[in-house]
Amino acid sequence: MENIELLVSDETLRDGEQQAGIFFDLKIKQTLANLIANTGVHQIAIMPAIHHTEAELFSNLVTQKLDQRLAASTMMSRCQINYSQSCGAKQIILFNAVSDRLLFLRDSQINRDPIYRHQTIDDDIPQEVINQIRQNAIAKILSHLQYAKKKGFQVCFAAEDASRADFDFLVDCINIFKPYISQFLLCDTLGILTPEKTYIWIRDLLECTNHAPLGVHFHNDLGLALENTIQGVIAGASGISGTFGGIGERAGNVPLEKVLLGLKMRKGWEVRGINYEALTLVTDYLDSLGIQAYPPYSCQSQRYETGIHVHSMLRDRSSYSIFPHIEPEIWFGKCSGASNFKYLFEHYLKQPLSKKHYERLRSQIKTLAVTEQRSFSTQEVLELLAQKKLTIDERKAIYLKFSDVSLPQEQLGVSVSSG
Repeated sequence: MENIELLVSDETLRDGEQQAGIFFDLKIKQTLANLIANTGVHQIAIMPAIHHTEAELFSNLVTQKLDQRLAASTMMSRCQINYSQSCGAKQIILFNAVSDRLLFLRDSQINRDPIYRHQTIDDDIPQEVINQIRQNAIAKILSHLQYAKKKGFQVCFAAEDASRADFDFLVDCINIFKPYISQFLLCDTLGILTPEKTYIWIRDLLECTNHAPLGVHFHNDLGLALENTIQGVIAGASGISGTFGGIGERAGNVPLEKVLLGLKMRKGWEVRGINYEALTLVTDYLDSLGIQAYPPYSCQSQRYETGIHVHSMLRDRSSYSIFPHIEPEIWFGKCSGASNFKYLFEHYLKQPLSKKHYERLRSQIKTLAVTEQRSFSTQEVLELLAQKKLTIDERKAIYLKFSDVSLPQEQLGVSVSSG
């Protein structure tokens, strides 16, 4: 066997829990964190800002002497960077989109522009506009990487939707950010890569960036995440990111244990520092909880709970869905945003409410999800509204049309219009 150096980053407690229907309570997460730490992985990612329970978990694990392995996944915000540090984080994973599709949706100037704010990247956008949103993104990301570096963090950058990014722009990002980061994580956010494309892509990026430290974080929408990740390592990637059991949003992430064992069996490569005997203890524990990834192409793999993803799909279906003929199924839980309710009322029920109402419902569902330790389907949310466990507005009646909803109208505890 040949020992190789490979940064192994675990996302089971963050990206893994984003799988619709999964909820890990504090005890389970603490158990998982310790089991995962015993495997020798170098990073265990948690997102403190998603909910105060995540911040509590992070702080608890710091006191358990896991701080050297913990990494705080953090949005591009100085406030959230500071918050991660207050939880005891020493490593930070800052993430931002790099594809034109997502950058166009999230650019603040575009969202204020009366011409472009309702369009998508498919609407024949002038090249000068695209160039500007790219430069805006570089400026924003660079300033936050520099800030985090000055705060004393070991910084990784996760390039969301990198597999759909313009190649030359991606090379520019890697070269510009390289002085401030320990690793540039290339995300195949929608799992669109193939093994052949992955190998060539990683090889070419390494050649164009003087062999920058590139990691890979691949999703499994097409069922190719495992082979794509192995080909990425063969091509020269210096890091891998995934989850145990391959759990995660939609069809999940690459299963770390299969990558590590696959490299060992196929190439004779053992990753230095990894305790291979401990890998099955993590997957056995997940099995005991009845938790497994949804199969690619299944109905369950079209479930979306994460707020930022649902927000983007409200304007551009292709932002987070590669299956144009399959309707996304929106779920609600700890990872939801106000956009989940906007999708419910505007896309599903065709009855818009105010932003204030959506935010009120978001706060309620997060609390309910933590209390009941679960997430909820669209149908279950309609039932919660009927039972007044979720309230839109206590001061006045809200009239909703449920004619296209399978829940019988007589079960609804809100007024129903005749339309």
